[in-house]
Amino acid sequence: MNEQINQLVQAAGLASRAGRWQEAERLWMQVRAIAPQHPQALYSLGIHALQRGDTGGAVELLQAAHNAAPDDPMILLSIGMVQRERGNSDGEWQAINAALAIDAYFLPGLLAKAAYLERQGHARAAAQAYRNALTVAPPQPQWPDMLKQQLIHAQAKVDQYRDEFAEFLAHRVGGPRAALEAGALGRWDEAASIMVGRSKPYHADCNQLCVPRLPAIPFFDRSQFAWVPELESRTYDIQREMREVLRNEQAEFTPYIEYQPGDPVNQWRELNHSRRWSTYKLWSYSQPVPEHLAHCPNTRAALEAVEMAAIADVCPNAMFSALAPHTHIPPHHGETNARLVVHLPLIVPEKCTYRVGFERREWTVGEVLIFDDSIEHEARNDSDELRVVLIFDVWNPLLSLAEREMVNAMMSAHRDFLAAR
Repeated sequence: MNEQINQLVQAAGLASRAGRWQEAERLWMQVRAIAPQHPQALYSLGIHALQRGDTGGAVELLQAAHNAAPDDPMILLSIGMVQRERGNSDGEWQAINAALAIDAYFLPGLLAKAAYLERQGHARAAAQAYRNALTVAPPQPQWPDMLKQQLIHAQAKVDQYRDEFAEFLAHRVGGPRAALEAGALGRWDEAASIMVGRSKPYHADCNQLCVPRLPAIPFFDRSQFAWVPELESRTYDIQREMREVLRNEQAEFTPYIEYQPGDPVNQWRELNHSRRWSTYKLWSYSQPVPEHLAHCPNTRAALEAVEMAAIADVCPNAMFSALAPHTHIPPHHGETNARLVVHLPLIVPEKCTYRVGFERREWTVGEVLIFDDSIEHEARNDSDELRVVLIFDVWNPLLSLAEREMVNAMMSAHRDFLAAR
């Protein structure tokens, strides 16, 4: 029977490629008669029903195909296509996202998501989705013929986005730019070019704002920061509060990595939604967490004595970061080199190491590490015990006060640009 089915499947495929649709459909019906749950037959018959304009029959057949092959994202994407034909935009969106939850790098799904957002009038969100699609697509000479026109359209939309963003940004940051010293103008013009996607940084690798021409210094000298001795002198009080919340509020230590289904997680797959790397947040994306700060008054006082970096929707951040035994935080990059990250080690077993760029360090309780997290970095706890550090953000001392304002102007513009359609 399997041999008979294989012969029918091959014959149906040949008929389809030759454009003999009626013959192909007849052959697929024969396959289904022998194997009612054959996913390829159900899928192909669903596509034939769609071609005839029978959207109801197409949905029924494609849903049956999905039930038979639940891990095939193309079937779900086809269900979305039928829902679009039926005018069911919610059903289309659900099907697209379900396909991407199976494979976040599924190129036809990424293009379908971008096209949906564009039709709904979300031009800038669509442009970002098209950019994601182009990121996973092969080089242009290798674009698949069936997706080539969609990818050409995607490139045009991404280019349009960059041009519009560049014009918007130039208008919004004109005032802060005029306050800069002449020697800093080139740095910030390059920063704008990098932010809109026209060029890439040559040193730091940042997820959001890269300030070009800053030296890529992995670890900064503690003597450059006047607040270090006072902070280190409070280590015992901070450590005591950390141990109390670790003992009494364990549930408030939440996973640091929390990507949603359908998001490309790359190196974070093993730690996504994992409590092996968890944090007790004190400030989060520039906002204080009052209920946590209330349990840590000494830690709050110590942090408020430091001039933490304040960047729109980015920082300050401050947290107790707990790394479980035998856990590796893989190499990654931070949001911007306009700020530095500070570690105050609180619990440090042996066999715990930290790397920023080429340099490797070991944490020592009560001695801060200050580093540029836009440089590739990673952490390891190869011990049998928990490692905990206090983490917070400070300004990169190589930026002037006027440049700090420029950072905030650019980040606020970025936020507002994305918020608009």
